[in-house]
Amino acid sequence: MTDEAPRIAVVDDDPAQRALLENALTRAGYACVLCDDGREALDAVGDCDLMLLDVRMPGMGGMEVLKRVCEMRPALPVILLTAYIDVRDAVAAIKQGAADYLEKPIDLDELIAVIEDTLGVGANRGSDPPMALPEDIVAESEAMRQVFRQAAQAAPTDATVLLLGESGTGKEVVARFIHQTSARAAKALIPVDCASLPESLVESELFGHEKGAFTGATEARDGRFSSADGGTLFLDEVGELPLSVQPKLLRILETGTYRRVGGDEERRVDVRVIAATNRNLEEEVRTGRFREDLFFRINVFPIAIPPLRERADDILPLAERFLQPFRKRLAPAAQRLLLDYDWPGNIRELRNAMERAAIVAAGGLVLPADLPEAARRAKPRAKPQGVLVGDMQEIQRRAILEALEKTGGNKTRAAAMLGISRRNLIYKLRSFGL
Repeated sequence: MTDEAPRIAVVDDDPAQRALLENALTRAGYACVLCDDGREALDAVGDCDLMLLDVRMPGMGGMEVLKRVCEMRPALPVILLTAYIDVRDAVAAIKQGAADYLEKPIDLDELIAVIEDTLGVGANRGSDPPMALPEDIVAESEAMRQVFRQAAQAAPTDATVLLLGESGTGKEVVARFIHQTSARAAKALIPVDCASLPESLVESELFGHEKGAFTGATEARDGRFSSADGGTLFLDEVGELPLSVQPKLLRILETGTYRRVGGDEERRVDVRVIAATNRNLEEEVRTGRFREDLFFRINVFPIAIPPLRERADDILPLAERFLQPFRKRLAPAAQRLLLDYDWPGNIRELRNAMERAAIVAAGGLVLPADLPEAARRAKPRAKPQGVLVGDMQEIQRRAILEALEKTGGNKTRAAAMLGISRRNLIYKLRSFGL
């Protein structure tokens, strides 16, 4: 290797995945060689310092590429990327010469740490610079700052983003941030609430219809994908889409083409999709309510948004923001109640509570009596009880949770804080069901 930035070959048949990895690697100080199949990967063997290799690709698969790379240049580190991880396959890959393997969707912080470990270098990472967020976004907690750091990583690419979180946590705010900081910001962001669309009209709403396609279709009409051409489509509550429509969504995500209801003409659009759900889509796949292939297609870059009860640092700043239009502020006793309440409805519930309190408050100060009954009855949060000295698993579990909370979910930093390896941390997370 030279004094120049290490060159990394990114081998993946999915252009969105390649762009996502290229963006993360470039930000970390690496140069990239992009390859969309196995043959291009072999051509790049002499022009890179490390290879990121997708296992499942059409034509020459990743394991065959790995075998040939090891024959051509045995010292070249190869890190396998796979969405279908299997312990036996992983062991076989390591024996065959792979330096490491990572499971898709890729944790970008973990990926950079693995690359640094493998190359024995420290790219220009340092500490994360302060996030410059729009004025209308409140993110005082480290957990939410981590969410927006991840969103900023995804924004410059066209990768499909999946926002995961309870209802009312602010998924649309994150979606708008991604759109507004992307190259598509000049075009439209079209939100679609999949849960509110009648099943009989979902396909027409998304893809449009021709005149006479069904009763009441008195004229041809464009769908939401057409309206979002060149921009971003936000599919909120994507888990509510009927099974009958899911293959059509998969097709447009993979090919960019679709047909209107009742039409034969192939139409093409250039749309970036951000999906969101409060459901466990993996469980929906297991029960047959959501297609596995569609899940893998939208799960390219998942971002988990924590509930409000897990980001207490955001509660009071958000409450004050909601009270600003009314020129009112919170009394200290009211602040304590807001911090003690669990907010099962998350930010949406907090906004409604503050609007109500502003209306009923007699003066410029919101008192405990002005808050909704559920908040007034909130009990002080219980402090964690002691742990038996001999209960080592519980001690480890709590230490891991505390480290993850302090690092905003960053596994690499949490592992460093705990004094264990990143892979050991991931193993423990899985063993504890976390």
